[in-house]
Amino acid sequence: MTPPETLPSLTVRASSWAGLFDCAYRWEGIHLLKLRNVVGLRAALGTAIHAGTAVFDQSRLDGSGLTADDAAGAMVDTLRDPENEFDPARDDITMSEAERVGLALVSKYCTEVSPNYDFIAVEMETKPLDIDCGGGVVVRLTGTMDRARIRRLGKGVGIADLKSGSAAVQKGAAVTKGHGPQIGTYELLYEHTTGQPITDDAEIIGLKTKGTPEIATGTIRNGKRVMVGTDEHPGLIEFAAEMFKTGRFYPNPRSLLCSEKYCPRFSTCSFHD
Repeated sequence: MTPPETLPSLTVRASSWAGLFDCAYRWEGIHLLKLRNVVGLRAALGTAIHAGTAVFDQSRLDGSGLTADDAAGAMVDTLRDPENEFDPARDDITMSEAERVGLALVSKYCTEVSPNYDFIAVEMETKPLDIDCGGGVVVRLTGTMDRARIRRLGKGVGIADLKSGSAAVQKGAAVTKGHGPQIGTYELLYEHTTGQPITDDAEIIGLKTKGTPEIATGTIRNGKRVMVGTDEHPGLIEFAAEMFKTGRFYPNPRSLLCSEKYCPRFSTCSFHD
């Protein structure tokens, strides 16, 4: 933490933090250099699904009485929003197919998944968290816990984060690999914002958008510890601080996002095959 009088050198959205540890070179291009990253229709579908499910879960919290049909309508409106920019040539799915998949997943989520949870917050606004990287560099994490819910099981509080995609569910379980840094960041932000500890494991709610629509869950443990480390081993925040301090953002040519489809630096990057 930094003293109150210390001003941040750099402000980044907390939801982008996980991408820093996947390929820092790509992350720098998108979030610091502001290079345009055009997404495909499947990514736009994911955004629309999250919009629909968030509307439904928020309605459960505030008692506004929205139905699964209302949530489906919000999904379609977001998917077909004229300002929703995407490149249809980047995916093997049409708008009508995307709408069909989205409707199936939102309906299934609202009727079969959401009622099993006691949510206490949906996409919660967080208090900025400053990280002193040394050398006069201070990084401020801001924003909402995008697509995430805070859920209570018994007396414990934990993160439940929705992830959609063509491979979000494999062998009947949500894919959790690679989501630890973002979950850990969310746990830190929740505790920083509320002053209350996260006491339960985090959960990924995966929504598969390719093939048969499918929803499943998976558990992530010790997300916060991955970020802050232990007395014996540094956490990811310490490695991130070194990157911000030196300005060296390392490439990862083995990243699953290392392609022209996902990275705006791909055409000028000399690190991939």
